Amino acid sequence: MKLSVKAKVTLWFTALMGAVSGLALALLLLVSQSVVDSTAMETLSQTVRDSLSQVGEEQGSLSLSGEFSFYRDGVYLLVYSKEEALLAGQLPGFFTGVEEPFQNGLTRGVDTPQGHCYVLDFFVPFGWEDGVWVRGIIPAGGAAQTSRNVMTLGAVALPLLLVLAAAGGYAVARRAFRPLDQMAATASAIQEGSDLSARIPVGKGDNEFTRLAGTFNQMLTRLEGSFQAEEQFASDASHELRTPVSVILGACEYGEKYDETPEERRETLEMIHRQAKKMAKLIGQLLTMTRMEQGTQPLERERVALDGLVRDVTGEPAFAGEHIALELEPVTAEGDSQLLGRVLGNLLENALRYGHREGEAAEVTVKTWGERGDALLSVADKGPGIPEGEREKIWQRFYQVDPSRTGEEGAGLGLSMARQIARLHGGDLTLESGPWGSRFTLKLPRK
Repeated sequence: MKLSVKAKVTLWFTALMGAVSGLALALLLLVSQSVVDSTAMETLSQTVRDSLSQVGEEQGSLSLSGEFSFYRDGVYLLVYSKEEALLAGQLPGFFTGVEEPFQNGLTRGVDTPQGHCYVLDFFVPFGWEDGVWVRGIIPAGGAAQTSRNVMTLGAVALPLLLVLAAAGGYAVARRAFRPLDQMAATASAIQEGSDLSARIPVGKGDNEFTRLAGTFNQMLTRLEGSFQAEEQFASDASHELRTPVSVILGACEYGEKYDETPEERRETLEMIHRQAKKMAKLIGQLLTMTRMEQGTQPLERERVALDGLVRDVTGEPAFAGEHIALELEPVTAEGDSQLLGRVLGNLLENALRYGHREGEAAEVTVKTWGERGDALLSVADKGPGIPEGEREKIWQRFYQVDPSRTGEEGAGLGLSMARQIARLHGGDLTLESGPWGSRFTLKLPRK
């Protein structure tokens, strides 16, 4: 039969309590016997010593004072001659027939047919040559009775104690393991309903179970985020890839159905190539964003000179011939140069695409500078600006303010991914916009 953890803990606790109680009972028995024996010997010694002053001699005969008692405080007193003949007193029944030599001032235990007893002798001298022996005898029956009482108490109390220990142990174990039951119930609910939003209630205090519940909730949060990111990726990919895939399929079907001239065939291939590049770029961006959301995007941290990064990116062929003014102060930050270059590239593409007025060429200014513990990089244009109602929406995936203004349609992922990269570095990406144009500012910690 398989036992639950609560039952096993209860059994171990009950067994431990039984062992401790048995040990305590044995210790109590030993201590009680020792106390009873010590008390008996102390009583024997005190009684015999008190009686010595009451024993004397008158005219050559034994004389006992009126205070002398042959039985006092459970002690039998007897007086013997120097030759060990009984002169006064009566042997107790349990000591009859026992031959115990006299030993002056020594308390010792004597075993008799009826039980154990203690004996103490003192010699009382009368002059130089005469005297008497005073013997005290006390039975050790009190120790035996005490042992029986302790054993009776143990026989009654020990089973009751074990029952209480088992009931109390099970109650404590049940209460202590309640978070585990809640974890099991939550896991079962998640399995049945596929609801990763469920969480385990975390109790007060800081113990093993609250920490385990907290860790379990963190794991659920991460799993929920991973599934949401996976669903988001699948949804985004299926939505955004539908158009380029349709274009590619349409071009292929047209090429298969009709005889094209070399010029038409070249145009078809160029169209397919453009759409394939667009798909590859989109998939790369989606994968990067998904990894950042899941916390699996690795950062190759190094010291990055932002002014040098700007010169490298603006010197690429994609930005050749554009009106890009540089106002650079030497400043460094710690981060991934490849990801930061992607942020700058996205900002420049947006500024050149949207940051111009009708009939004018775009004019973009890139600045770098340091401020306290931060390194800053800004990309500003002189376009018409972004309407106030659109300024928060530009950070959303696939959102574009007005793609018809440029005649080009991007994926709408650049700014969303750029802000994620900034926050992945412990910084942020902000926007200022008005009739004078727009300025995006990237703020990064220097360390």
